[in-house]
Amino acid sequence: MRLTVVGCSGSFAGPASPASCYLLSADDGQRTWRVALDLGNGALGALQRHVDPASLDALLLTHLHPDHCMDVTGLYVTRRYRPQGPLPTRLPVYGPAGTADRLAAAYEGIDDVGMTRELDFRRLSDTIPVHIGPFVITPYRVNHPVEAYGFRVESGGRVLAYTGDTDACPALTRLMRDADLVLADSAFVDGRDHIPDIHLSGSRAAQAAVDAGGVGRLVLTHIPAWNDPEVCRAQAAAVWCGEGREVELAEPDAIYEV
Repeated sequence: MRLTVVGCSGSFAGPASPASCYLLSADDGQRTWRVALDLGNGALGALQRHVDPASLDALLLTHLHPDHCMDVTGLYVTRRYRPQGPLPTRLPVYGPAGTADRLAAAYEGIDDVGMTRELDFRRLSDTIPVHIGPFVITPYRVNHPVEAYGFRVESGGRVLAYTGDTDACPALTRLMRDADLVLADSAFVDGRDHIPDIHLSGSRAAQAAVDAGGVGRLVLTHIPAWNDPEVCRAQAAAVWCGEGREVELAEPDAIYEV
């Protein structure tokens, strides 16, 4: 499968990147399937550099903080008011409890049915897989102040693990174990950020990957604009060490073959 980093700025859109959004694509032998993980502030514009939003097969939201979901309001507009007329099917949108109501509230003046004519809202459940074309996506409840999930994505015998927003927790072991690539929250900096149960630092992300075992590549993401990414990388590298093991930093428009 192919991973495209649409947006990777942590907590808010930065000067060089939108907030969180990752595009996955894979071919099942008949066609290419496309799934987006999160759609935060500014991500819808950048997404259009890579794909027509109308061609998405599903959208999965890790949680309902604006930097992970707010551009769903714009996605709704692209489907509700498109000049070509309505699309033949609703887009499946998987998220935590209350996703449909939360997003309808963010779009002032919407009617009583909210966005449900255009978007098919579905509830995520811990460890219950979601099947979309060639993808099997298993959500794991992680450690954040709101209902939040990491996603383990499997396709063609390959595994991508995306932590979403989380601090260290036991679920990360199951999420990351034997993953070919781990896309890990690294919003906090060791020695500066002391609030527990919100975000990983580079070192804690690397330790979770080491503890899980079998991880091929570690890519740090969700780094806010006020952080020096090289500090995050160095803190992770102190844990993620060994021959041929390099800590990578997510960058907008980067493409990974997983």
